[in-house]
Amino acid sequence: MTRDDIIRMAREAGAGNLHGGEWALFGGANIERFFHMAYTAGAAAERNKLTQWMIQHSYATGHGDTTEDLLKELEWQIKERIDAWEHSLAEAIRARGQV
Repeated sequence: MTRDDIIRMAREAGAGNLHGGEWALFGGANIERFFHMAYTAGAAAERNKLTQWMIQHSYATGHGDTTEDLLKELEWQIKERIDAWEHSLAEAIRARGQV
């Protein structure tokens, strides 16, 4: 999140300039709105980072609407890859006649 993003959210939440260039969020509801907007934007940014990492490493993102959904999706895909790798390793050892 950039400085401009934060300023935009603060303005949308009702922030105003005081004399001397200082900012103020007027009223408790405005502060709550600003924090909700900042939290939501931060969560979306983290979810997008995770989604991009999964795609770059050939993992499916499925229907990951939340970071938690994406992590569950990633967890079972890693387990599937490990199981497949162990199976192919066992097959290779059997093929050599070592087991």
